[in-house]
Amino acid sequence: MNDDLLRYSCQIALPGFGEAAQQLLTEAKVLVVGAGGLGCPALQYLAAAGIGTLGIADYDIVSISNLHRQILFSPADKDFKKAMIATKRLQRQNLDIKVVTHDIRVTAANVMELISAYDIIVDCTDNFEARYLLNDAGVLSGKPVVYGAMYQFEGQVGVWNTKNKNGTLSPNYRDLFNDVDATQVPSCSVGGVIPTLAGIIGCMQANEVIKYITKTGDLLNGKVLIFDAQSMQSRIIKIGSVTKTNITALPKMVEAITMSVDEVKKGLEENTLELLDIRTDRERDEIDIGGEHIEVDELEDHWDYINNGTIKVLYCSSGKRSDNAVKMIKQKFPEAKVFSLEGGLGAWFSYLDED
Repeated sequence: MNDDLLRYSCQIALPGFGEAAQQLLTEAKVLVVGAGGLGCPALQYLAAAGIGTLGIADYDIVSISNLHRQILFSPADKDFKKAMIATKRLQRQNLDIKVVTHDIRVTAANVMELISAYDIIVDCTDNFEARYLLNDAGVLSGKPVVYGAMYQFEGQVGVWNTKNKNGTLSPNYRDLFNDVDATQVPSCSVGGVIPTLAGIIGCMQANEVIKYITKTGDLLNGKVLIFDAQSMQSRIIKIGSVTKTNITALPKMVEAITMSVDEVKKGLEENTLELLDIRTDRERDEIDIGGEHIEVDELEDHWDYINNGTIKVLYCSSGKRSDNAVKMIKQKFPEAKVFSLEGGLGAWFSYLDED
């Protein structure tokens, strides 16, 4: 066997796989959006399997609270960009593949150009806005999307928008959830998530990608696998064989308006704005830089305060949760004077260190 194929010898030996299937992996171009809990294991196994071109799209930084489930990172990576760190680790893992870094926030303005260079999209995001955006972009571009999600002890996996033999398209995310009110669903930072679940679901996503590319096995298209990490039981829900949604344009996205640490400090000195901490009670007890404190899943109980005309700067550890919270508030109250602290507490304390 060619030395270049020796590392893949165990998967090449699989019945119905062979060197032809490995060549398909080598020629494949896969984009993983989100280098977090799901993205880390998915990326590692796709890189190990020999995906020829592996793209990583993520704009977030590593925080200590990520480490229990985001296994590509270590404490030394704190405050560094996830996409950059993941690229270096994966490229060292497999020198024969090409790892492409997309250190960007994926939006309606750039998503179509981003996915144009890839054959399949792996949705490892952690919010509904991003899931709908990737789903709709996949439908409009004719590219399949491998979906994954998790919360507490339960995870989901599915494959959207594949072409049926008769030319029709399989269901997509909107066939499962046509519209979701994100304010009613707490994030993992609030509700929690068991770390091993991230590995299980992320690996399942990688498995579906490999099956799709090599044309082996039965895909989870038109189906969603639901896995319970407490009972170790899974079930498959059948959605159907053909999509019933008509997607003609990308969803309208509300962009989070950020404010730099320098701007926030100036505003505090001039008493023109207020800080609003949206982290958990535990996080607040550990680090407190002042301001009001309303956990992100309790914001809807305080609309009168949030939309009272004064400037509010929401903050969390990295800026990610506050960005999403600002988007959610602006969707409900377009005139609300709410901003997200750019870079979160990581940027705040880096600014203090520079001073």
